[in-house]
Amino acid sequence: MTVRKVALLTAGGFAPCLSSAVGGLVQRYTEMAPEVEIIGYRHGYQGLLSGDSLPVTEVVRRDAGLLHLFGGSPIGNSRVKLTNVKDLVTRGLVADGQDPLQVAAEQLTRDGIDVLHTIGGDDTNTTAADLAAYLAEHGHGLTVVGLPKTIDNDIVPIRHSLGASSAAEEGARFARNIVAEHNAGSRVLIVHEVMGRNCGWLTAATARAYRRWLDTQRWLPEFGLSREAWDIHAVYVPEADIDLDAEAQRLREVMDTVGNVTIFLSEGAGVDAIVEQMEAAGEEVPRDPFGHVRLNDINPGAWFAGQFAGRLGAERVMVQKSGYFARSAPANAEDLRLIQSMTDLAVDCALRGEPGVIGHDEEHGDRLRAVEFGRIAGGKRFDVSTPWFTELVQDLGQQRAAG
Repeated sequence: MTVRKVALLTAGGFAPCLSSAVGGLVQRYTEMAPEVEIIGYRHGYQGLLSGDSLPVTEVVRRDAGLLHLFGGSPIGNSRVKLTNVKDLVTRGLVADGQDPLQVAAEQLTRDGIDVLHTIGGDDTNTTAADLAAYLAEHGHGLTVVGLPKTIDNDIVPIRHSLGASSAAEEGARFARNIVAEHNAGSRVLIVHEVMGRNCGWLTAATARAYRRWLDTQRWLPEFGLSREAWDIHAVYVPEADIDLDAEAQRLREVMDTVGNVTIFLSEGAGVDAIVEQMEAAGEEVPRDPFGHVRLNDINPGAWFAGQFAGRLGAERVMVQKSGYFARSAPANAEDLRLIQSMTDLAVDCALRGEPGVIGHDEEHGDRLRAVEFGRIAGGKRFDVSTPWFTELVQDLGQQRAAG
């Protein structure tokens, strides 16, 4: 296969890997096939539909290493689903009666794209596979090689998605200042809401990173600086049932003894209960173009705070969200190593015409390979029987209802 022109796009929510992944792809192409032309579609599939792109010039190739130092995405993101025709028409991205897949495919053809690199989650990458299939049916070859991006770490069957480790580290750093608020009054309840719609991995990993930081500190309990007050007192994830009554009783004892309570909460924990309440009250449940409940609108952190505040006798309640702080950070050292290995393989696969999503395949011995698009799915659940999480929960004395 001869590759003459390559396009990159980043899509979905931010993660601390997008800028670096773009930089890594540019660097690898410059090393392996400097003659290949590269463009970046601006704002993901939105730019593809409108033909809005940025060229990778010689200056960009020379300074692509700078992209490893920044968060966000230099070419921009958007939440655009090519199969949600109504939303695309409303937003003016396609005309009424147009097939978005056809519009995107025709743009790729006009631009002469041989390889499309998609950096995103399961929706981003499976949509790219739909595009490739559409083009193949109409006689146009296109190799799609995706990179798995999501701070939730919930892509099946990929062991570890890009950006997740950095997001956990950044969430723990955010928590240091938030938990410091525990002495801003007496009997303070703090809810630290972490991103994670269906998967609690990020919340659990953030809690683990935060407690590791606690282990490195010296304390002065004789003068009010105690680890017990700075600690986490509960971690709630979507995969574990929560016995609210038992937890309220336990946390009331913590509040009475320690003087404050801090909860790390996955934004997806308890969502079913919240939605059930809203629907029973005849309220409309807000949803995004992908059909997902708009978690910012239903506010799980505030809901949990409301469940506990009175029963804990809290005099002050704080709900703080680390998501945007964590997801827009630059990649940490662990992610930078993972990004390089994945972008190197992504370019190698592209040049030999091998499609798929690059990742350590849990169903093939955790081998780094191009995972077939048909096997890619979202919603991988965090295994709450993972030893480090079990130890964490036991250490907190947390009580859960039988699942």
